[in-house]
Amino acid sequence: MCSKLVIRLNGCIPFRHRNSEGSEDANTGKIVEVLMINSTSGPGLLFPKGGWENDETVQEAAVREALEEAGVRGELMDFLGYHQFKSKTHQDEFCPEGLCKAAMFALFVKEELESWPEMNTRKRTWLTVPEAVDSCRHAWMRDALENGFSKWYAERMMTAGENISVEH
Repeated sequence: MCSKLVIRLNGCIPFRHRNSEGSEDANTGKIVEVLMINSTSGPGLLFPKGGWENDETVQEAAVREALEEAGVRGELMDFLGYHQFKSKTHQDEFCPEGLCKAAMFALFVKEELESWPEMNTRKRTWLTVPEAVDSCRHAWMRDALENGFSKWYAERMMTAGENISVEH
């Protein structure tokens, strides 16, 4: 068995705020939505993620992946945690089980591009958090959403005193 987990991926959970149905007040009744993209290798949805180049930080790579895969730009907010997963593509003599970890971040989306590098192979979908939980292709991404993003977001909103829901 592998003695250590290697950070192999970075990614982000892109999010935005949307007014709930029938709410005219910009400060109440907001719902958070997260952006997911289709997998190119099977069913289910994913958050933008990937490796990083030698000349960039993990944070810079997370922002780049969001742009390349999902066509969004925004503000990288906070680190949400490391999430473990098994990878068939990262099995080697040092780690035959393919145990890896991904560094995940929250990205507040400020711009959706009409054209982006992977637009011909990726479709993006805005979902409420419960919808996204049900749509996650990988258990580790579901964990990142439920135990990383949702907890971070709830704490952030309580601190700010805002009325924005991750439920619906």
